[in-house]
Amino acid sequence: MAFLNYHHLRYFRVIAGELNLTRAAKKLNLSPPALSLQLKQLEESLGHRLFERGRGGLTLTEAGRLAFQYAETIGRAGEELVDVMQNRSRVGWQVLRVGAVATLSRNFQVEFLRPALHKAEVEVIIRSGTLRDLVAALHTLEVDIVLSNHAARRDADRPWHSHLLAEQPVSLVGVPAWKNRRLRFPEGFHDIPVILPSMESNTRAAFDRMTSAANVRPRILAEVDDMAMLRLLAREGKGLALVPPVVVRDEIKSGTLVETHRIPQIRETFYAITPNRRFPNPLVSDLLSRMTEVAKPKRKSPEQKEQKGQKGATTKIRVGKIGNHSEEAADA
Repeated sequence: MAFLNYHHLRYFRVIAGELNLTRAAKKLNLSPPALSLQLKQLEESLGHRLFERGRGGLTLTEAGRLAFQYAETIGRAGEELVDVMQNRSRVGWQVLRVGAVATLSRNFQVEFLRPALHKAEVEVIIRSGTLRDLVAALHTLEVDIVLSNHAARRDADRPWHSHLLAEQPVSLVGVPAWKNRRLRFPEGFHDIPVILPSMESNTRAAFDRMTSAANVRPRILAEVDDMAMLRLLAREGKGLALVPPVVVRDEIKSGTLVETHRIPQIRETFYAITPNRRFPNPLVSDLLSRMTEVAKPKRKSPEQKEQKGQKGATTKIRVGKIGNHSEEAADA
């Protein structure tokens, strides 16, 4: 296997940028003959000529153009490595690798990731799967953060941190015609068609406990482990779907679906799971701090407290907005 010298690639990048050996040598503080020798060694190592030499100076060959693309990538990665190891902030292009549990609301994912999505110099890579597989990917550094409805088990071998980002009560939703039925939950739901999350879901377990305690048995049309599919089945109008409101936010706004029952006793949680790393991705801490600021209760003035006492209002954390950004349409 041919040996590839990192310094040769650095010299090659400068020569390719200048297309003039004398200017490149001056920039690198080398003599032109010495730089020419370094270039010749790189060409011999790769087995191809990288430049055509003519009266007008140097021009990249086809092999040279291809080599330059790789040299740029390797050079940027090397510079980023030094920045990370020396705890310097990274500049230029950044990558955020996210693992998202397949059952998690797409709308919530977009809201959490929006600050990173709006940065031109950031590439966001999202991988979906089971919590078990994604936590394993977190361990092997394949992802920087995992978004889930559940906290991850933590022990000496798995020093994860599960950050509770938000929680909200779930609702039963359906097409507008269901609003006219005026059903009482849970006692009025015997033989009522419903679309539910799968048995692995905490919200499903709580729903089953409530209906069982009321001695009623709803008619289960479908059990689905994907929030987007729950939303689509609810739009078919054949039954009521049990979902967090953020999943069907756009349908409720447009009137395609209505919220027939808010169930405060059943709550959906949203977690960010991060590893205990010496060199964490700075984009992760930025997203977590932004979410913490959104979730942090705001101090009220004495006048606001007095008005609150008169109206008997309560303060709730609403999921779906980060900063002053309005919610945008997204696949749930």
